[in-house]
Amino acid sequence: MNTNKKILIITGDAGESFEILYASHRLLEAGYQPVIAAPSVKRMNLVIHDFEPGWDTYVERKGYLIESDISFDDVNTDDYHSVLIPGGRAPEFLRNDQRVIGIVKAFYNSNKYVFAICHGVQILVTAGLVDGRKIACYEHVKFEVESVGGIYVTPDQAVQDGRIITGKTWQSHPEFYQLVFKCLEKSKEAEPEVQAVLN
Repeated sequence: MNTNKKILIITGDAGESFEILYASHRLLEAGYQPVIAAPSVKRMNLVIHDFEPGWDTYVERKGYLIESDISFDDVNTDDYHSVLIPGGRAPEFLRNDQRVIGIVKAFYNSNKYVFAICHGVQILVTAGLVDGRKIACYEHVKFEVESVGGIYVTPDQAVQDGRIITGKTWQSHPEFYQLVFKCLEKSKEAEPEVQAVLN
């Protein structure tokens, strides 16, 4: 098994459609094997977060359906190069699942890359991985990040701090995935530098 080609994607019901599908397709296009892990093996209901004129916050619409490949119980972090956590509303409840927190900590403690975008950063907050780190995330997650000692980055769309790479929203995909693929192409032994991609 070539663990350098397998990337774990953590999500669940109410995950952001575009962030999950874009990640899956972009990784496949580049020759990697995305594996979607969820609370159970099932067909998940994804959502679309967007902005409407006159609304003070984003709206949520029903998105695509997608099948998870494995459950969190079946994850062996040794089988994967890195983990990617998309946003949507899923991270809000997944951060309370100790299986998820254990998985993310195991990747980090094994010196593997941890990628998170938008509300996916909420899981990093709960896992205790943002203290003292530069973090890009959706602006309304800023309070959570700063409350545990993280450094909210602005106006950068994406930032790398050690082996943790974060992005603001799906609008940050170009900048976020520039950093993601730089990491994937590096050898595991190389120590990444702090980098940022500006607007």
